[in-house]
Amino acid sequence: MALFDPPGQSETGPDQEVGPALRDRFGRRFSYLRLSLTERCNFRCTYCLPNGFIAQKGLPPELTRDEIGRAVGAFSKLGLWKVRLTGGEPTVRSDFTDIARDIAGQPDIRRVAMTTNGYRLAREAESWRAAGIDAVNVSIDTLDRARFAQVTGRDMLDQVIAGVDNALDAGFSAVKINSVLLPEIGAPDWDAILGFVAERNVTWRFIELMRTNGNSAEFRSQVHASQAIREKLEGSGWTQRDRGEGAGPATEYVHPDFRGRIGLITPYGEGFCDSCNRLRLSSRGRLHLCLFGEQGYDLRRLLERDDQQEELIETIARALPDKTQGHRLHEGDSGATPHLASIGG
Repeated sequence: MALFDPPGQSETGPDQEVGPALRDRFGRRFSYLRLSLTERCNFRCTYCLPNGFIAQKGLPPELTRDEIGRAVGAFSKLGLWKVRLTGGEPTVRSDFTDIARDIAGQPDIRRVAMTTNGYRLAREAESWRAAGIDAVNVSIDTLDRARFAQVTGRDMLDQVIAGVDNALDAGFSAVKINSVLLPEIGAPDWDAILGFVAERNVTWRFIELMRTNGNSAEFRSQVHASQAIREKLEGSGWTQRDRGEGAGPATEYVHPDFRGRIGLITPYGEGFCDSCNRLRLSSRGRLHLCLFGEQGYDLRRLLERDDQQEELIETIARALPDKTQGHRLHEGDSGATPHLASIGG
């Protein structure tokens, strides 16, 4: 099977056709790059980095701004038109805004998104929007201030919510909330979350916790509540929304009385991987075909100079046949992922 569609038959972005579409041996097309800028994070979430980020000795440095630009340029020539900046917490990098501006300025990139814990969002929303970021996901696992502090290690809920409101005012095309489904923060928050969504044009997305090598105890204690939430929604007038072009993995629900939407991300659900459209690049230059795959493919040596673009593009394309049809989470195998911050979640 060819790894590229010929010109004129490519996957397109929201505005216009771009280059040949990169696809795997299962026919899945890839339009979306999740780019981790750093493994570092200033929060200590119980399900991810409960002891904070601890740097491992001997690892290469994070990608430089120039290396990131070369990587995105190669992926865009393969037809990927959406980039999400993630981490860790991507905004702990002092050059975050410059990186965003560089990527948004590349001619084949149609959407730049970011995922953040929101600690800088209230004061930086306008500057990030001006830099070319047009969508933002904010992690909020609970609207209870004490529980938020317990889960994240930071008493910053009010500041993060102010960031969401400033992002809405700044004109981002999409503002989404990521909320990990944990047993201690499920049902008690339901009414507060519905009130939040009723008043704001956001999508609140409940995400089943995925097992990694570093959160097995937390994973064993969780309750998969996604089916209960689905039943609540469908029983109270919410209807499922069609997935949009280049969309992420969430199933979204809408209700005529609510400004916002509710989403469910269920990686243990049947067929979750069938519509995968994402590739991942770690902050140290490794290409990951799956969040829960093995060690990945080292692209770092091909990011040093502009004249390496052709070899870089060929190397990325050659890796695609190794992408598996699905993850092995049901078998208790989370691959080489030590924690969710390691390659951008």
